[in-house]
Amino acid sequence: MKYRSRRIVQPKDLNVSGTLFGGRLLEWIDEECAIYAICQLGTPLVTTKFMSEIDFIMPAQNGDILEIGVETAAIGRTSFTMRCLVRNKTTKHKIVAIERIVYVALDEEGKPTPHGVTAKKPPKH
Repeated sequence: MKYRSRRIVQPKDLNVSGTLFGGRLLEWIDEECAIYAICQLGTPLVTTKFMSEIDFIMPAQNGDILEIGVETAAIGRTSFTMRCLVRNKTTKHKIVAIERIVYVALDEEGKPTPHGVTAKKPPKH
C-alpha cells in the first residue's frame, strides 16, 4: 500500500474524549480516496458510492501525524474500488482500516458512466 498523504491531528479535530473525531478522519479518507479515484480514472466527475465496514483500530491523539494509504482493489465498468489504511506515521500503528471504498464515474448529468479504464491498464499515480 502506498501512503499518499499526511495529516496532523490538531485540537480542532478532537472529540470530547480528547482523541481524533471519527467523522473528521472519515472526511480526510473520503477526500483522499476521491482524489485517488479522479487521478486513476482521469475524470473529475466521481461520487462516493459505498464504504464497507470501518474498523477503528486505535485512537489518534493531538499532535499525531497520520498517513493515509490507498490502493486499487477492483475496476468495474463505471466503478472504481479501493482499500484504505490510516496509520500513525511515527509508531506505524494502524488507526483505521476500510476494505472497500467504491467510487462511480459520472456524466455531466450526474448519472453513472463508463470510465474507460480497465484492469489491464496500470493505474496512474
